[in-house]
Amino acid sequence: MTHKTANYSGSETENYGQQAAAEALFDSIGDGAIATDEFGKITQVNRVALKILGYKEADLIGKWFPKQIISLTEDGIPVNLIDRPITRAFLTGLPIREKMYYRRKDGVIVPVSVSVSPILLGGKPIGAIEVFRDITREQEIDRMKSEFISLASHQLRTPLSAIKTYSHMLVDGYMGDITPAQKKSLRTIISATNRMNELISTLLNITRIESGTIAVTPKLLQMNKTVEEVIRELALMAADKSINLTLAPVKADADVSLKTDNLILKEILTNLISNAIKYTPEEGSVTVSIKPRSRDIQVTVTDTGWGIPKYAQDQIFSKFFRAHNIVKRETTGTGLGLYLVKGLLDRLGGKIWFESEEGKGTSFSFSLPRSRPGEKTPKPPL
Repeated sequence: MTHKTANYSGSETENYGQQAAAEALFDSIGDGAIATDEFGKITQVNRVALKILGYKEADLIGKWFPKQIISLTEDGIPVNLIDRPITRAFLTGLPIREKMYYRRKDGVIVPVSVSVSPILLGGKPIGAIEVFRDITREQEIDRMKSEFISLASHQLRTPLSAIKTYSHMLVDGYMGDITPAQKKSLRTIISATNRMNELISTLLNITRIESGTIAVTPKLLQMNKTVEEVIRELALMAADKSINLTLAPVKADADVSLKTDNLILKEILTNLISNAIKYTPEEGSVTVSIKPRSRDIQVTVTDTGWGIPKYAQDQIFSKFFRAHNIVKRETTGTGLGLYLVKGLLDRLGGKIWFESEEGKGTSFSFSLPRSRPGEKTPKPPL
C-alpha cells in the first residue's frame, strides 16, 4: 500500500514538473503569446502580452478572447468576429498571419503583427495560440521612409519636366536642325525621363496609400468603357511587341455599372495590363475579360507570358519583389506595380488574386464591389 502511494505521488510530482516547465516555456516567449481553448476562452497569457496590452493576468484568464482583446482596423473600426485571425484559424485549421491594431486596457491603440495557429487533435481544433508583437517602431520607420520618398519624388519632378520639355523641343526642330544620330539620342533621353516620371508617380501613390491620404471619389461608371479607354492607351505598347491585346466580348444586356473612383480604377488596370504586355514575349496575347456578378464585378487580365515561378507566388504583392525568371529578361522593372495595385484595391474595398504557371502565362483577377460599404448598390441604367 505504501509502495503504491509512493508511486502515485512520484507520478503526480512528475506531471506537476512537466506542467511547470511548459508554463515557464510559454512565459519565456519573446513576443506576446495568448492560448485559448476550443471555445475561445483564454487559458494562458505570457508576460510580454500583458505588457503590450496593459492587462493583468486576472483580467484575461477565463475570458472570451474576441470580447476581451479588442481588435481594430486602421480606421479605428472594430473588426468583425468572423474576420478575426483567431476565428479564421479555427474555421480553416490553418495558420493565419496579419497586421492589425489592438486596444490596450488604457484605451491606447497599438499596431501589432499577429500570427495565430490552431491546436489540432485528430484534425479538429481544440484551441489556438496567438503570438503577436508591437510594431509601433517599425511603422514609425516606414512613415519616415515614406515621407522621404514623397519629398524626394516631388523635388525630382521639376528638373525632369525641364529635361523632357527641352528634349521634345530639340527633337521637333524648334532650336534648329539636328542629325539623325542626335535625334536618336534625344529620343533615348525622352524615353528615360518617361520611365523616371512613371517611377515617381508610383512612389507618390505608394506613399499616399501607406499614409492613408489617397483620396477616393466614387462615381457611377461602366466598367467596359473604362477598360476600353485603358486598352486604347496601351495599344501602341502592345503593337510594338506584336502582341494581340483584346477585350473579350461582354453581353449586350450585362450590367457592368459600379460606383468607384475612375482614376484609381484606371491606375489598377493600366498597371495590370501593361505588366501583362511587358512580361509577354513578342507575338503573344493579352486578353481582358469582365464578369458581372450580383454584388461585384470581376476583371481578369490573362497573358501568354513567362509566368510566375511557384517559389515566388506568395511574395508577388511584396514591395520591390521581382522573380528571378523576370529579372533575367526584363531589367527595367521596380517590383512596385503589383504592390501598388494591391494597395489601391484595398482602398477601394476590392480583392485581387492570380493563377500562374511558369512558361505558360498568368491570369490576374480582381473584383470591385458595385458600391462602397454603407451605400446602396447602383441600379443598372435603363
